[in-house]
Amino acid sequence: MADNQKKSEHNEREKPMSFISMVVWTGLTGGVLLSSLAYLAYVFSFTEIPPRVILEPWVIGDWKEGWLGTVISIILIGIVSIGAALIYYAAFRKFKSIWVGAVYGIILFLLVFFVLNPIFPGISSFGELKRDTIITSVCFYILFGVFVGYSISYEENEMQNQGEEQAESHS
Repeated sequence: MADNQKKSEHNEREKPMSFISMVVWTGLTGGVLLSSLAYLAYVFSFTEIPPRVILEPWVIGDWKEGWLGTVISIILIGIVSIGAALIYYAAFRKFKSIWVGAVYGIILFLLVFFVLNPIFPGISSFGELKRDTIITSVCFYILFGVFVGYSISYEENEMQNQGEEQAESHS
């Protein structure tokens, strides 16, 4: 009986993560990782936009200018990135090309810098931004789109291949 219990516990631990859970973790990881890199780009003056601009419309106080504001901003960007990953999952997961993720990143860039720009007072209008800021931001958005897009599309393709293999083995 103890042997059966160990086997059932072993099987429970090996259950794969659901696809939606993987999408959520991919979005969170991509958002946190790339906003952390964007913070480094800000520190080294590649961009004039710090991650904490996400807090400016909603948070009062000088604390958001310090390390706590930066950490909370990076985590918040990761949470928002979950939504972006879920949108990619819903709309583009069937596409196998890396270029779809790159285009998705560009679409996200255009959305933030043109549509949502009035919400964030810390981001100047597009025409007032320095060229370094624009190039760095576009690159980070493309990198995020490729990371999320490739991860989700790859997993979709793997699940599809597993389904086909199982169908062939049962035939």
